[in-house]
Amino acid sequence: MRNSLLSVLILYPTWSWCHTNNMLAAQADQVVTLGEWEERWQEGRTGFHQLHPHKLLENNIEKVLAGRTGVRFFFPLCGKAVDMKWLADMGHSVVGVEIAEQAIRQFFEDNNITYSEEPVPAIPGAKVYKSSEKNITLYQCDLYNFSSSIEGQFGAIWDRGSLVAINPKDREKYASLIISLMANDCRYLLDTLLYNPELYKGPPFFVPDEQVLSLFGNNCDIELLQSVDALTDRQRAWGLDSLTEIVHLITPKSN
Repeated sequence: MRNSLLSVLILYPTWSWCHTNNMLAAQADQVVTLGEWEERWQEGRTGFHQLHPHKLLENNIEKVLAGRTGVRFFFPLCGKAVDMKWLADMGHSVVGVEIAEQAIRQFFEDNNITYSEEPVPAIPGAKVYKSSEKNITLYQCDLYNFSSSIEGQFGAIWDRGSLVAINPKDREKYASLIISLMANDCRYLLDTLLYNPELYKGPPFFVPDEQVLSLFGNNCDIELLQSVDALTDRQRAWGLDSLTEIVHLITPKSN
């Protein structure tokens, strides 16, 4: 099925992009404010949080590490993902960005990790939380106020629930930020979702392969690593009859 789709993209790129644009239009104007995301955490509406490391990260971690040790990982919109502790326990370091202070505090408290808290002079109103036991640093701020001037660039990025969560109109801005945070040897694992956007308004939002290519293809090589049926009763309750989860490995093009 995926190979057939790839053949269509190669043979009929104009048709494919027109079809994709029609589907993207269904969610193009959807907006979720930062305040609404904070409310979700305060009210416990965080069904997207997983209690165990993500299977697609576990399945593809060797492709991300590529034999490297002590890799610096970036987690955009990190929430309280247990994946961060999983990687830190393996000897890697983690930097995350999250708007909801409650999510960050819960991460450290749920995992019995002591931490410090201090302001970030370069980002007015922001705070940074640093673990004393693990190499984990989490910034509480608007993602778009974060930059490489704060923490440098990264050797790996795990993007689960981030690109699919931001407002669709901000995707080009988001891609530019992510690319700016990628070191020359960065290996960016991107998790996206395919479903019929006319049946569910999001978030998480529909992000087709064609758009991944348009966002990152000029600067990066893109490899589709895995595609799985991810439909559960939770998504059926949204009105969906199918849901495909895809992971891409994105790496900077060699100069």
